[in-house]
Amino acid sequence: MNRLHHLLLCSLLVMTTQALHAQNPVHADSSAAKKLVIIEHAERFSFEQKDTAQFHMAAGKVKMIQEKTVFYCDSVAINETTKVLEAFGNVHINDNDSVHTYSDYLRYNSRDKKAFLKGNVKLTDGKGTLTTPTLDYDVNTKTGIYTQGGKLVSEKSVLTSREGYYYGETRDVYFKKKVVMTDPETTVKTDTLLFNTFTRKAIFTVPTDIVSKNGSVVKTSDGYYDFNTKRSYFGKRSTLKDSTGVSLIADEIANDDSTGYGEARGRVIYKDSVQGTTLLANNVKSNKKDNSFLATEQPIMILKQEKDSIFIAADTFYSAKLSDLITYRYVPNVRDSGRLNDSILHAPLDSNNNRFIEAWNHVRIFSDSLQAAGDSLFYSLGDTTFRLFRSPIVWAQDSQVTGDTIYIYTANKKPERMFVFDNAMMLNKVTKSNFYNQVRGRNMNGFFKEGNIDFMRVKGSQAESIYYSTDEEDKFIGVNKSSADLIELYFAERKPDQVKLITAVKGTLYPMNQADHEGLKLRGFKWQEDRRPKTGLSLFGN
Repeated sequence: MNRLHHLLLCSLLVMTTQALHAQNPVHADSSAAKKLVIIEHAERFSFEQKDTAQFHMAAGKVKMIQEKTVFYCDSVAINETTKVLEAFGNVHINDNDSVHTYSDYLRYNSRDKKAFLKGNVKLTDGKGTLTTPTLDYDVNTKTGIYTQGGKLVSEKSVLTSREGYYYGETRDVYFKKKVVMTDPETTVKTDTLLFNTFTRKAIFTVPTDIVSKNGSVVKTSDGYYDFNTKRSYFGKRSTLKDSTGVSLIADEIANDDSTGYGEARGRVIYKDSVQGTTLLANNVKSNKKDNSFLATEQPIMILKQEKDSIFIAADTFYSAKLSDLITYRYVPNVRDSGRLNDSILHAPLDSNNNRFIEAWNHVRIFSDSLQAAGDSLFYSLGDTTFRLFRSPIVWAQDSQVTGDTIYIYTANKKPERMFVFDNAMMLNKVTKSNFYNQVRGRNMNGFFKEGNIDFMRVKGSQAESIYYSTDEEDKFIGVNKSSADLIELYFAERKPDQVKLITAVKGTLYPMNQADHEGLKLRGFKWQEDRRPKTGLSLFGN
């Protein structure tokens, strides 16, 4: 018994001497010794020789130190030949108080400072916690790799993937293969994702789907989302769709969810399938809080209908809720004209028609049945009326209509009625000639039938008309110059067929060979066919 006690005491003295030697090495090996793992505390020590290898073992609340890295475990075996240690139970690596790693088992090479951890592995840097079955960790570079699946929890965000790479210096985690990120507001699915646990910014570099709680879906292969600032950026022709039937495609899309502001740049395509509208532009700024947007850089809006879509081009478009306009702003309305007055204010509004569109500078409109141009435009989905301001022009087949302001009322996106305010004038080119039927007055009220002008009523103190009469063979009879308080024109086959003069009528019929055709042109006559949009495509790029 005394001999056994003596042997144990000698072994303990040898191990203590070796530990002290590691802490106070000879000068010839001081640099290498400082890099070895030192057992600072344990409840039990032992030594074992296996072939040519020597093992130092310790158990019971083991604490080891290598430079600024501290190791804890229940027990450890150190191969003095290879400088590899194996630790078991409640393993904890404290890497300079910046990264903490936990596991059931650890194999660690003290020379290259590379570790393999297995069983209930957990790594935390104070901002995020990573769990995985196994982990390869490099203490030198503070990098970890898992290949058997892992999960990172960062505040309210949870990320899972088949493989992952952790970089402690930058706090980046590079997730690969079947990556899923869930957050109270969003779910991200992709094959590759870079996430920073400190800034909480997720970076996307491959095809990625981002589904929001509100039903919106983003498809992108380039961009980021910052969970702290709620700002995002998506490049490479990303797509955004929401649950209301609105979609957005652009070269670049940037959003700030904290303020509601967003911007899309480069070949922007905005579609609203419920409204049947499409907006094309190179720059669109939006505000989610008031549901408004501003489109610039060659914007074009398309109002879809079954056979005759309406194309609108301008320098700038602005759109918002009609209910906000009625509450906070002045509704464009020129003057009282019976049923025309306050048509916006009295239009019943719902989610489908509570919107207006404004267009400024170089406004042009094209549809198969009607074309127009002007300085500015106001269109309300509440009463489906186009309001053209500042010397607008409207063309319908062979007729040209001008005035200070023109309202075009539509039904099912087709022209139904037109009202011209002040300095109203209509010109109609006579077939196969250089002559023009003309009518001029203060105001003009016209009606359409199947997209064509069917009837026109002109009012004014002495409204005027110039009308070229023809026979059944379309040969000229003469030209009639007349005036009245009220003039009504009836159309057939897209041209004036009958003129009716009412009250204070005056008129003269001139034979064709005696008429001064230039002198018969009414004040303000100006045929502007060169300004007329010829096709919807002609609006693009102008």
